[in-house]
Parts: sequence; structure tokens; C-alpha cells
Amino acid sequence: MRWRRMRRRLLLFLTVMGPGIITASVDQDAGGITTYSVAGAQYGYSLLWSLPFIVLALAVIQEMGTRMGVVTGRGLADLIRERFGLRITLLCMAILVVANLANTASEFAGVAASLEIFRISRHWSVPLTALFVFGLVIQGTYRAVERIFLVASALYVVYVVSALLAQPPWGAILSQTVRPSFSLTGGYLTTLITIVGTTIAPWMQFYLQSSIVDKGIRLRDLRWARLDAYVGSLVAGLIAFFIIVACGATLFPNGVRVETAKDAALALEPFAGHYATILFAFGLLNASIFSAAILPLSTAYAVCEALGWETGVDRRPREAPGFFIIYTLMIVLGAAPILLPRAPLVAIMFWSQTLNGLLLPLVLLVMLTLINDPEIMGRHVNSVPFNLVAWGTAAVMIALSLLLLLTGLA
Repeated sequence: MRWRRMRRRLLLFLTVMGPGIITASVDQDAGGITTYSVAGAQYGYSLLWSLPFIVLALAVIQEMGTRMGVVTGRGLADLIRERFGLRITLLCMAILVVANLANTASEFAGVAASLEIFRISRHWSVPLTALFVFGLVIQGTYRAVERIFLVASALYVVYVVSALLAQPPWGAILSQTVRPSFSLTGGYLTTLITIVGTTIAPWMQFYLQSSIVDKGIRLRDLRWARLDAYVGSLVAGLIAFFIIVACGATLFPNGVRVETAKDAALALEPFAGHYATILFAFGLLNASIFSAAILPLSTAYAVCEALGWETGVDRRPREAPGFFIIYTLMIVLGAAPILLPRAPLVAIMFWSQTLNGLLLPLVLLVMLTLINDPEIMGRHVNSVPFNLVAWGTAAVMIALSLLLLLTGLA
């Protein structure tokens, strides 16, 4: 009897599973992998203590987005338009589109960088990847696309293997994870803030809520959807943890400095072996392709909801033309700059991060206003204890986002 109950609960979770895990996993994109690689190479394990707090913040924010999607059956952009009017909505959408365009370009840059390790030219890799992610959504159904995304999420296990191949000192790692070693140097603070900024991005909230609506998760399954959000947040934290460990165990003790994830992959070989480099490069490729599909999709969802247009992966192009046109344009405009001879990739990544920093405080404030509105959420508004955690998390995230923005502009 007990086994049957456990089996039934597992099946219910597996049915609902997807949006939370996919959203949190895909945030570990080319920019995220680069950030964690640099953190491990420059500061060893000294930034690992921040990850439990970041995972907690991510879990709180993801849970609120999940709850709004399940309770209202509507996407975040749709709710913003209804509650705050068209002007605020269009402002959010304008920043989101530009930021996501730059983010998408950085994902195609990640594809190019990872395959150049295997001596494959970007003039082949980028167009073929663009065609693949285009066909994936145009020809697929929501269920088929979600399964592919879940497989891509599972492939992040390569970073666990890379870390194990490095044979790190687990005692020292555990010690520095539970015992903060804070530094007030500019580089340390900037890296810390960037880790926070790359782990919690504004586009995630739009995609998560829209995918929940698209999947059709019902109110009776809310607790399983919340568990999906929590598991996804934990997975995101573990990915970051093992990337930092892999680079901290090999590159930091040998004084190797890296600027990109490609540098980190190549630098691992002398210290952790050829297989570690291959796995790290494969992880970067997987993350970049995964994100190159999700970012245009999140943009299409958000813009169409904001304008009241039809959305959904299950729809055909003639049924939701605006949705598929936006998705296609994001892929084309994101891939094209990477094929230019002197594409300003560093500038693209910097400005995408800056725009994310501008948008995140606004999105968090909007989410907290919406989720505490009884007319929208009914009895599912935040409780007082949850609000204390949520507002505290939002305040810290807003402060760090603004600090990152000011640091970058300085």
C-alpha cells in the first residue's frame, strides 16, 4: 500500500515535472559557465559559500512564478499588461527583447567557441545550430520539445564528471562552502555580484510562467509544480558548484587565468586530462544550444502575451504567426553577428548583462505586487512569513543588480 502511494506520487511529479527544472538549468548558459569558470580559476573555492544563498533566492523567486502560472493560468507579461497597463508592459518588453537578443548572440558565440575546440568552423556550426533550434520548435509539439529540453538538462552531469576527474580536496571544499571567506577587493565583489546576476535572470520568470500555462498544469497539481521549481533551483546550484570546483581544483593552484569558458576547457587538459577538456567543451555546447532555443522562445512568449497575441509551441505557424515570427527573428538576429569577422562578443555579453541588471529589479517588484493581489491570486497570495523572505530576497537582488550595473558602467 505504501509502495503504491509512493509510486503514484512519483508519477504525479513526473507528469508535472519540466518547467522549473528546464528554466533553472538553461540559465547555466554560455555566460553562466564562463562566470563560474572564471570564479574557480581566480578565487578557487572561496566563492562556494555564496551558492546556498543564491539557490535559496532562486527557489523563492521560481516558486512565486510557478504559483502565479498555475493559479491564474496566464503568463507574466499578460498579468503585467492587465495590472499595470500597456506603457509599463512595453517598457519591460523593450528591455527584455534587447537583452535577450544580446543573450542569444552570446549563446551562438558559445556554440562557436565549443566546436572550435574540435576544429569545426563557426561558419558551419552557427548556421546549422540556428537551423536545428528553429526546426525544433517549428516542427515539434510542446511535449516533444519539453522532453528534448529535459534530456539537455540531464546532460549537465558532464560537469560533475569533470570535477571528479580533477580529484579535488573535498574536505577543503566543504569547509569553504559552509564557512564564508569574504573579501572587499573590487575583483572579488564584481565576481560575486556577477555570479548572482547570471544565476537569476529576468527572462527566466517570463519563460517559467508561460511554459506552465502552455503545459496546462492545474491547481490540483500546484504542490508538484512547486517541487519542480525547488528541484530546478537545486540543480542550478549544483551545476555552478561543480564548475567552480573543476576550475578551482586545477586552474587556481597553477595560477592559470581564463576569460572565457573555452579558455577553461582548453586549460583543464594538462591538469585533469584530455577527457575533462572534452566533457567541459561538450557541456558548453549543450548549454549554448539549449539556451539558444529557450531565449528566443521566452521572448516570443512574453511579447505575444503583452500584445494579446496567440502563443504556444503546440500551435501551427498559421495559428500563431506573431509567436513564430518573433521566435525566428530572435534566432536569425542572434546568430548573424557571430558570423561577422570582428564581432564584438565581449561587448555583446557585457551589455546583455547590463540590461538584465536594469530589468531584474523591475520584474521582481512587479511579481511581488501581483502575487500579493487577492483579486489575481485569491487565497494563494503570499503568507506573511513567505513575504518576509520574498521581499528580503528581492531587496538583496535589487541591491546587487544595481551594484553590478554601477560597477559595470564605472
